[in-house]
Amino acid sequence: MKARYKAIVDDYAAAIRLGQLAAGTQLPTHRALSAEKHISLATATRVYAELESMGLVSGETGRGTFVREISLPAGLGIDQQIVATDVLDLNFNYPALPEQTELLRDALRQLTTTGDLEALLRYQPHAGRCSERETIASHLALAGIRACPDDVLIVSGAQHGLAITVLGLFKPGDVIAVDALTYSGFKTLAVASNLELVAIPVSATGPDLNALRKLCQHRRVRAIYTMPTLHNPLGWVLSSDQRKEIAAISREHDLLVIEDAAYAFLVSNPPPPLATFAPERTIYVTGFSKNIATGLRVGAVVCPAPYRAALERAIRATTWNTPALMTSIVCSWIRDGTVNRLESLKREDAQRRQNIAREVFGSQPYISHRVSYFLWLPLAEEVRAESVVRSLLEKHISISTAEPFSTSQNVPHAIRIALGSVSEDLLYQALITVRETIEYEQYR
Repeated sequence: MKARYKAIVDDYAAAIRLGQLAAGTQLPTHRALSAEKHISLATATRVYAELESMGLVSGETGRGTFVREISLPAGLGIDQQIVATDVLDLNFNYPALPEQTELLRDALRQLTTTGDLEALLRYQPHAGRCSERETIASHLALAGIRACPDDVLIVSGAQHGLAITVLGLFKPGDVIAVDALTYSGFKTLAVASNLELVAIPVSATGPDLNALRKLCQHRRVRAIYTMPTLHNPLGWVLSSDQRKEIAAISREHDLLVIEDAAYAFLVSNPPPPLATFAPERTIYVTGFSKNIATGLRVGAVVCPAPYRAALERAIRATTWNTPALMTSIVCSWIRDGTVNRLESLKREDAQRRQNIAREVFGSQPYISHRVSYFLWLPLAEEVRAESVVRSLLEKHISISTAEPFSTSQNVPHAIRIALGSVSEDLLYQALITVRETIEYEQYR
């Protein structure tokens, strides 16, 4: 005979899946459920724990248990798909400039008249050709990364760089310290690789490094994943002192450091990369998707010599090598100054978009950096993020809740808005709709 609590779990699960209990509905307190169903308080707690493990509800300290949004289409969370053509995508960033298409036309024409085209049709060395590694090393030197070309591995974008780092250097069950709010793509990799992510509490200016130190004293932490220059989604830029402290903690507890610099190009004159403070243990990952174009899947991993062989094996196991044609275009644009020019233009573009957000949201509190392509918008206690997302999708606007970015048990009431995927005019109108939707949810 089915246990009594299992029947209650099944009843709630069915009601949620059938839409009889809408997303955001607050369920009875543990004590009220105990009285209503004539079960013990411990059994009521077990019912909600099982529903939470099924992904149907979320418990929030001091507030209660709420039905989660389970009807959102793929594309509003970690498993992002291409957004429908009639939907304004404020979920993922793919910043583009008008002149980029013509730049590509010119680059392709140039390839047909110069260089060894036949060589581009063959397999390449797993880490990339020596001349191209030299070119990328010289470009990274402008960002403060002093690396010899042998330490540079060319990969298929920053996400691939993170993937080979996880595949090559970690084993299932390894513990990685991450910010309590972090890049959702790294969460995806951790799940796929059976890594355990432990959350470091965050503040307005960065991770709680005292908490990280205590965590390392109680757990066998293998590595820390961090975005010191332009954190996604919170937009912070860590100070030199914070970077030095992370380096000190990593040495004290023998941690690997994974430094994600995908958005670092947007910040002018930031503190030196974390890799300069702990070069012997830092894997520095960057890409050319955001500063050039997302369709050009080229990135770079800078690693200390002891880790190079393992990462090259991971490249071989995943893509064999970065497509030579795209790497050739990117390196040509590095050499002729196009990349530097695009980065400068995109810094200006991001700042204009932040100005639009500031104009629309006014005094409403949100978290961002003045040149970032995203902002983090905390919501009032009475506003459900899932309801805001669902309402906006009905208005053909796609945004994300906090859940894809959250690595702790308590998911904050917030939404993350990407600013770099639509025209400025459309962005302005879309942000007004976001603001009005939040206001409606707050006061209805």
